[in-house]
Amino acid sequence: MAVLALAGVVVAVMQTLVLPLVPELPGLLNTSSSNASWAVTATLLAGAVVTPMTGRLGDMYGKRRMMLVSLIVMLAGSIVAALGDSLAPVIVGRALQGAAAGVIPLGISIMRDELPAERLGSATALMSASLGVGGALGLPAAALIAQNASWHTLFWISAALSAIVIVLVVLFVPESETRSGGRFDLVGALGLTAALVCLLVAVSKGAAWGWTSGTTLGLFAAVVVILPLWGRYELRTAQPLVDLPVTARRQVLFTNLATVTFVFSMFMMQLVVPQLMQLPETTGYGMGRSLVTVGLVMMPQGLVVMAVAGASAALSRTRGPRVTLMLGAAVVAGGFALNIVLMSEIWHLILVSCIVGAGIGLAYGAIPSLIMGAVPPSETAAANSLNTLMRYIGNSLSSAIAGVVFAQMSVSYGGAVLPSENSFKALMAIACAAAVLSLGLAAFVPRRRSPADPHPAGPVAAASPVGSDGAEKSTSDARK
Repeated sequence: MAVLALAGVVVAVMQTLVLPLVPELPGLLNTSSSNASWAVTATLLAGAVVTPMTGRLGDMYGKRRMMLVSLIVMLAGSIVAALGDSLAPVIVGRALQGAAAGVIPLGISIMRDELPAERLGSATALMSASLGVGGALGLPAAALIAQNASWHTLFWISAALSAIVIVLVVLFVPESETRSGGRFDLVGALGLTAALVCLLVAVSKGAAWGWTSGTTLGLFAAVVVILPLWGRYELRTAQPLVDLPVTARRQVLFTNLATVTFVFSMFMMQLVVPQLMQLPETTGYGMGRSLVTVGLVMMPQGLVVMAVAGASAALSRTRGPRVTLMLGAAVVAGGFALNIVLMSEIWHLILVSCIVGAGIGLAYGAIPSLIMGAVPPSETAAANSLNTLMRYIGNSLSSAIAGVVFAQMSVSYGGAVLPSENSFKALMAIACAAAVLSLGLAAFVPRRRSPADPHPAGPVAAASPVGSDGAEKSTSDARK
């Protein structure tokens, strides 16, 4: 459990590694700001595209094996970026780092296969929460290193962390014997890759290119054409990359939809707080703080996420993960509602980020239980990986909406165009509404089985988290 959680934290840290460098990247790499932004976009694209594939391959050939492959790829990416002095190797390195995003869903799936039922809920909650913990802790650490050392040092440290985690996984994580076998769906993988690249590039670059530009509209049009064709192929093939009938089950479908809206809301905190804190104090609402201070303000959120993960597992055992997810969304909504009126002092932002962190810990602990309660063990990694993809989509949409609001609600200050105070309040209100929508979607997840119901027999049911839903299909699979 400790090794898998550490692996999740390290992978999450990689996602925020270059954020302190973003303003300086054009000068460091001798390129334009638009080109330098690909150092962030490449990580997003690689993670979104590769994660569903590593999940499916993990189910087929071994989850520990695919985790080690992902970690080795992350190590290679760190070394490539550390050795580079121009844009191309940094983008390649960041893409390779992003390709390791499947480590977290693979770790959750290994836990389902290896841990007894009474420990599974707390373990998966901890693993899922590692994504929020790594993001919160990575920013201040990266900012501090970037301020006091060469930017190459960031990537050398990430390479060392990757190597340590690889050794620990080899020593302490067993290989799961639960495998689906079969043949990898290459055509489905290519189709999903094409759709995701078009969607995420359009969402990520739409503000820079113009939302009505030919390139942006062309990419969205491509998504509209590719996705139905891909879905039709997946339904007709014997061994699809994504089992669409399973994905369409009420429990899986509404959990994934709730994940998109929840992550959309949650990620707004990462977009609003740094901007607000770094604006000049003379604006009347900015705080004029450094990025290191921003990171320190955000750090308590990661600690709260970790602390609440255990409570999330306990609540899921007694009331069911559906209730836990709904409560997490409600807490996040309350945090952003409070942030609309409390945004003038640093302690205001610390308080709100901790409240949001509590909601994240509750929700992130419940989501894997809901997913695994509705799918057989042979599809655990693929289902968890698809849910991770939903998180990437939520992140991308959140960034796009924030960019639009900041652009439309700006003020001129000292010859520069800055976000207005009302733009921050508007984004907090949008984030609050998204969390409420997530709560509503989670309400459509089927209620858990009544305690009076007989516990379904068979290996599928035994592997499911306590209090999870979707037992009917599991029982059927076990009998077959």
